[in-house]
Amino acid sequence: MTHIITSLCLRDGGCIEVCPVECIIVGKPIEEWPWMYIDPDACIDCGACVPECPYEAIFMEDEVPDDYEATGGEYISRLGLDGHYEATDHYDETVILDCVKKLEAGEIVDLTEDIQANYDFFSDGPGYD
Repeated sequence: MTHIITSLCLRDGGCIEVCPVECIIVGKPIEEWPWMYIDPDACIDCGACVPECPYEAIFMEDEVPDDYEATGGEYISRLGLDGHYEATDHYDETVILDCVKKLEAGEIVDLTEDIQANYDFFSDGPGYD
């Protein structure tokens, strides 16, 4: 079982730095692949990436919540959303996303639909090499 980065990811990049097997890939082009992705064939399930994520976006695949309850103020980044997000990442580089939604406190989001996007990135998308 692999870890999954969900749509709570806002491309901070700190997770990449701590991964001992370098299995975390930045989604490109950003308009099609807006977050980071974990190669399920390379992930060793060490969990080093989990505490490094400032957005708490990384879960073991079988623990991705289908009823994530927002505390308020966090964002999700998914294709089809039209909100704007701009900040600096772990490396002080600008991150701009135009497919986000700011969540309200108590809002429930099914993050399990993000699991398939991770597998698609590595089977059909640019993560497949």
